[in-house]
Amino acid sequence: QLQASGGGLVQVGGSLRLSCAASGRSFSRYRMTWFRQAPGDEREFVATIRWSGGNTYYGDRVKGRFTISRDNDKNLVYLQMDNLKPEDTAVYFCAARDGTNLGAVGLAGLYDYWGQGTLVTVSS
Repeated sequence: QLQASGGGLVQVGGSLRLSCAASGRSFSRYRMTWFRQAPGDEREFVATIRWSGGNTYYGDRVKGRFTISRDNDKNLVYLQMDNLKPEDTAVYFCAARDGTNLGAVGLAGLYDYWGQGTLVTVSS
């Protein structure tokens, strides 16, 4: 199971750090990824990190502002979000899939486990 937390209301230019806690099994060998979904929009790829902590990729709209990291000892994945913009407003989901899956990292359909989502609202 995955549990996302850390969302909230923040002003433009502010920062938030999201956390994704994994339980029930070890996700240390899983690729972990953040997606987001705004009302009326499709789920959008945000950032991903390989089980080893390397091999990170970011969506074009967050590159340079967001940082994904993980702590395998604690079964936690983080998304540090800086310089937030109104268009970052969305529900953010963490997702996991086996590290041997070499499919495109940005395809939501290729992930086996999902958290319930945490809402981030950026006010202008």
